[in-house]
Parts: sequence; C-alpha cells; structure tokens
Amino acid sequence: MNRKGIILAGGSATRLYPLTNVISKHLLAVFDKPMIYYSITTLMLANVRDILLISSPRDIELFKNLLGDGGKWGIKLSYAIQPSPEGLAQALLIAKDFLDGSPSVLILGDNFFYGDGIQKKLLDASNREKGATIFGYRVNDPERYGIINMDNNGMVKELIEKPINPSSNLAITGIYFYDAEAPIYAHQITPSPRGELEITDLNKSYLDRNELYVERLGRGYAWLDLGTHESLLEANQFVQTIEHRQGRKIACPEEIAYRKKWITKESLKILAESMLKNSYGKYLLQIINEFEYEDI
Repeated sequence: MNRKGIILAGGSATRLYPLTNVISKHLLAVFDKPMIYYSITTLMLANVRDILLISSPRDIELFKNLLGDGGKWGIKLSYAIQPSPEGLAQALLIAKDFLDGSPSVLILGDNFFYGDGIQKKLLDASNREKGATIFGYRVNDPERYGIINMDNNGMVKELIEKPINPSSNLAITGIYFYDAEAPIYAHQITPSPRGELEITDLNKSYLDRNELYVERLGRGYAWLDLGTHESLLEANQFVQTIEHRQGRKIACPEEIAYRKKWITKESLKILAESMLKNSYGKYLLQIINEFEYEDI
C-alpha cells in the first residue's frame, strides 16, 4: 500500500512563548536533535517514505534548509504552507493534491512516541486498508486532550474533545492513520465554535461508519505532547537518559534508513564522515562498525 505521510508543523506559536517568538517549536532541540526529527522517524518506522510537511509561511523555508528533499535518508520530502491555523483536519485539505487518492498517516510535529514494539503497532495500523486508526494513551490530565470512551467489548463508544469532566483517561495521541476517503470527510466537516476543523470530528466520521480502530499504547510506551515547557523538558530528560544508558540514539533518521536498506553503507559512511567533529557523526560510524546486524 502506498501510504503517504503528512506532518503538521504549523500552529499559532503561543504555548511555548517566548521560545517560539521567532522560530517554530518544531525546530527546537529535544536533547540532541530538532523536534521535527522525532515525527519524521516515526513515519519512517511505519515504512512511509513519501512525506508532506505543512508549516507556516514564516517557518517553511527553515524546514527546507534543515531537511532538504529527504534523499539523504532514502525518503521524499515535500512542503506546503498552512496560511493560518484552522484546525488539525485542515491538513487533509491542504494535502489533498499530494495524496492524490492514497491512504495517509497524519502526525503532529510536536508529538513524541517511544517504546519497544512501537514499530509493530505502527505497521499494524498502516496495513489496515479500510477505515481510520487512532492511538490511545492513558494520561493523568485527560481534560487537555480528545479522549476515547470504550464499551465493555473494547470497542470505541464515544470521542470527546477536551471534556470538562472526563469520563475516561484514554487520550487520543497525535498520530492518525486514514484511508483514501479522509480528504472527502474532512471537506464535509463544519468549523467548531472556535472556528477550527476539529480532528475529533473527522474521527467521528469514521466512528459513525463503524470504521474507527484504536491501538492502545500501554505500559512500556512513552507519548508526550511537546506543547508545554514542562513536557519539552521531560522529553529532553527522557531522551538523554535512554541514549546515555543504552548508547543508542532515539529518532536517528540515518540509522533507520540504513537498517531498512533505504540507503547503502557507503551513503551512511559519507554522512558520518561529514560530521566527525561531533558525537552524532561518530555514532553513525559506530552503527556501521558495531551494530550492523541489530534490529531498529
């Protein structure tokens, strides 16, 4: 299946003020890599290689300068502008021509996913040809998110956007797998009272058709919405701790591309040798020399 990826990296740049006064939050550092690397590599783990990055008119050129066309990682990156932030579901309308009838996966550029087995869950969702798949994660502050109410049979009963009195702690994370009908359903959504095309309303379109599935991320998984100063700090500390203890990098696109055989050993070596003055380049050489037969 030729599933295409969409990264929404726009927004109004208010939650992390003043850090985001002159630069997109998605370009801020999460320990040793830009935040946008984490959403790109999540899509790469799902075997998605054709990706559209959507950002604001102010920031789009910065993303192009950082990422280029994606060829060095064996992927294809395209870019589109979100003129003004009018809801997450707006991304499907902006991406309509890019998708050209293909199924999609939409990920928010400030979402962080980690855990043993995460690749399998992503691939299971990606291989589902019909309907939509959302990912649920238990949180202590469900009033900040869209939440999922499940029935006694483990089926989705109800989706509620930022409830005042939450009846569930199962939050909807910022990654959504859709079939080819998603842009059509997104076009049928009416703006909410706050003037936005809500992603929850798009997901409800699939729920009403009994075509909404949930992958639950339980114990052993980490999901962070990096939209607050506290969660950004948590992510920095989490990545630093894991990488220091294991000697393995999280969200390294060069490594993922190499292990998936999207780039050759020679290409990886060239990338590594261009960065030998820092620990990142030395790590890439270490992959070639020591970890050649390990899984991602």
